Amino acid sequence: MAAYATLITANAFCIARIFSMSTEATSLRRIAVGDSVATTGSITVVGISAGGVDELGSQAREAIYQAKVIIGSWRQLGLVPDDVPAERRPWPSPMLPKIPEIFAELTDQNVVVLGSGDPMFHGIGSTLIRMLPQHSITVIPHSSSASLACARLGWPLDKTPVYSLVTNAVDHLVLPIQRGGHFLVLGQDEKTPARICDLLLELNQSDAHVTILSDLGSPDEAIASGTAENPPTATSALNVIAVSLQRAGESMLPGLSDAHYLSDGQLTKHHVRALTLSALAPRQGETLWDIGGGSGSIAIEWLRSTLGTTAVCFEVVEERRNRIAENARTLGVIDRLAIHNGAPQSFDEVPTSPDVIFIGGGLTAPGIFEAAWARLPIGGRLVANAVTIESEAMLWELRQALGGTMARFDISQEHNVGSFTTMKPALPVLQWVITKSNTTAIDKTVEN
Repeated sequence: MAAYATLITANAFCIARIFSMSTEATSLRRIAVGDSVATTGSITVVGISAGGVDELGSQAREAIYQAKVIIGSWRQLGLVPDDVPAERRPWPSPMLPKIPEIFAELTDQNVVVLGSGDPMFHGIGSTLIRMLPQHSITVIPHSSSASLACARLGWPLDKTPVYSLVTNAVDHLVLPIQRGGHFLVLGQDEKTPARICDLLLELNQSDAHVTILSDLGSPDEAIASGTAENPPTATSALNVIAVSLQRAGESMLPGLSDAHYLSDGQLTKHHVRALTLSALAPRQGETLWDIGGGSGSIAIEWLRSTLGTTAVCFEVVEERRNRIAENARTLGVIDRLAIHNGAPQSFDEVPTSPDVIFIGGGLTAPGIFEAAWARLPIGGRLVANAVTIESEAMLWELRQALGGTMARFDISQEHNVGSFTTMKPALPVLQWVITKSNTTAIDKTVEN
């Protein structure tokens, strides 16, 4: 059976080579670069399934038998044969804070770390490479639980999203559920399937098909199917949950109905919200600062529209901050949203600068624009909306000083007057959009 390994050595940067080899292949070459830690030992991450060591290739078995220390969960350590002489060490709890200390003590040892399936797929391999950049780490993967699950279900792996609840809350699945289709979930324990079914019921997906795949690859493998309303029974803490939705939920496009938000009236209405998100133009990996968060709708739909984005809301009223958190939780983005007190006094609490800023409230308050503009890097974008005469006047002054473009939105909606229908206009919104490019102009504006 073919075995393959990924050798990764990292310091200021990572070099990775993937070797495909038969069980008779020669041992892996190790790459040393720059400031890598000088050690006489090694770290090898071995992916192992519930089937145990017997399913591993020769490289993985050799690494386990030659190791001085083997680290893993109690379940994984229980899969190591009795004739392996290495010391067994279970992970401490919590694990992450202890990782640097653990491996600092083992620099002269041959260490094997056991990971579930493919350690580079939601696994310990990715974690160690991120946290130990000066160490040479060899990763020998096995089939991931997602691969095994898709094989059992007949789902194409490359078209099946996979999410993990091993460390994430179940709210992490709100967006996948609202997108529709099917997906896999890596479970934390035997209670995970029930939590998923409860969320599906909460989101009106009672007829969603739910399949629990337990102990994949082991003699105890079991598969049970049902629906969110009549869920299958979990038989093991080691499980993957397959969810197949019968219909999609809410659109990911900006402009959700206002009814989706808890609000005291401080809410960017859905037509203007859609136009504002278009101006903000979210891109993967970018961070938005939403100044004057109100109900959080701009930041929330920024996060919903584009994966990999993050957002920070600044809101001075505590009740509104709580409401923003509840809206973000309901709409599935609470894990990517930070909520702070009012601007600009809370700017220093955020260590990283934004890529994009939206000012929807408090534009005329002293110091808010100047402080926000100072934190925006060259190339960053800023969008500001105004409805009062005073804030419109300030936008025009900023437009004259710094450039950018302006647009006015006049939106009317149908309104009943007795037995007749009219179009009732909302307050017009003036919008200014600018990309920061000239620090000289910035200084001049702040001085004025």
